Amino acid sequence: MTMGETAPVNGLASVEAEIVRACRDARRERSTVTLVAVSKTFDADAITPVIAAGQRVFGENRVQEAQRKWPELIAAHPGLALHLIGPLQSNKAKEAVALFDAIHSVDRVSLCEALAKEIDRQNRRPSLFVQINTGEEPQKAGVSPSNADDFIARCRDTHGLTISGLMCIPPMDDAPAPHFALTAKIARRNGIKQLSMGMSADFAIAIALGATHIRVGSAIFGTR
Repeated sequence: MTMGETAPVNGLASVEAEIVRACRDARRERSTVTLVAVSKTFDADAITPVIAAGQRVFGENRVQEAQRKWPELIAAHPGLALHLIGPLQSNKAKEAVALFDAIHSVDRVSLCEALAKEIDRQNRRPSLFVQINTGEEPQKAGVSPSNADDFIARCRDTHGLTISGLMCIPPMDDAPAPHFALTAKIARRNGIKQLSMGMSADFAIAIALGATHIRVGSAIFGTR
């Protein structure tokens, strides 16, 4: 294994050790946290050693990029799960439902309509997470906290979608804990069990506040 291949493996080991510590501090079982290794912009040469080291869940930001590299990797390594963690255009719902095991960025009615159509047509049911724009940032995707309950109800009642979780990305300059706590509060009152929150810099805080899925890229693969 070359130095370029060992760096992600070492990164994975360091992240895993920190997850174990964070779970212990939060008095949680390690099995309650899913590590989504964010492999966007990295090619198969960087990803394959991480798979060999035991990682099975990966995240991508773009449907097109995932289509280029993941079908071959999935064929070669059965048992992998692929999560879409970036924004999804409604006209890419067909491809997303076909390829991804989870979609973390459900955030508008037109996308709900497109996903419901494709889930029914393909009879394939990826886990769906509603993205909450906890900072109400105009440039960022997601449902505002004040509209979250109504949107979740509409996903379920109007479009027949099963919402497995909520996802948030706190504003870059804010302390993340209040945003994670707000997302967890919305999840509780809507009977939602899964929380996708926390990235390389703050996943230990997210675990303390109930994250079930953490999205870690640079701490594993290095800077892009």
